[in-house]
Amino acid sequence: MELLLPAIVLLGSCVQWLTGMGFALVAVPALILLLGPAEGVVLANCAAGVISAAGLVAGRRRVRPSAMIPLCLAAACTVPAGAWLTRRLPESTLLLLMGGLVTAATLLVLRGARVPALRGLRGAIAAGAVGGFMNAAAGVGGPPVSLYAVNAGWTVREFVPNAMFYGVLVNAVSVAANGVPSLTGGQWASVTVAMLLGALTGRGLAGRLPEPRARLLVLGLALAGGVTAVVKGLWGL
Repeated sequence: MELLLPAIVLLGSCVQWLTGMGFALVAVPALILLLGPAEGVVLANCAAGVISAAGLVAGRRRVRPSAMIPLCLAAACTVPAGAWLTRRLPESTLLLLMGGLVTAATLLVLRGARVPALRGLRGAIAAGAVGGFMNAAAGVGGPPVSLYAVNAGWTVREFVPNAMFYGVLVNAVSVAANGVPSLTGGQWASVTVAMLLGALTGRGLAGRLPEPRARLLVLGLALAGGVTAVVKGLWGL
């Protein structure tokens, strides 16, 4: 565990810097298998929030307040429901739920699903509400926002800073609702170093790795992790 935990965080941090929103998809399934659903989710919320804050510094001027403010407000309203669910369900059921959410969301993003309801102000509110619930319950709030961006016709350059803005606010609310993970001092230190190394790696790869290949790599890892969590959840029922 001492080596596996920072390795997961390093990979997730690298992906977050490359794509703007990928830490949770890649890291959450592995973290909930390693730490348990509750601890895995809150660690993902903490790490994704910190990485998003760092990434937002450079792209803050490209944030679209007209879309992101209602989206984030809607997400904040549904975070308590997701946090409540996490505290009430048995671990095997949580694994099944989280793995199922990750798997379903990944498949939707892979298909680039076009949903007319995810357009304009109503689309932002709908994506935010679903994303906030998923973020607090499963640590994975990005896919609804990704689908909103696809339906809005955003480019990757437009999407990344807005995803970072969303990540800062929604993960802060999720941490307030769920608390922080119970890690030792050594584990916190290794996670911090892993986030830094992942960020440096992600920045170094940005622009060098073709976007379609990076996207498929991220979604492939997410799909594998989601299916694994579903299998473990079913095994424990």
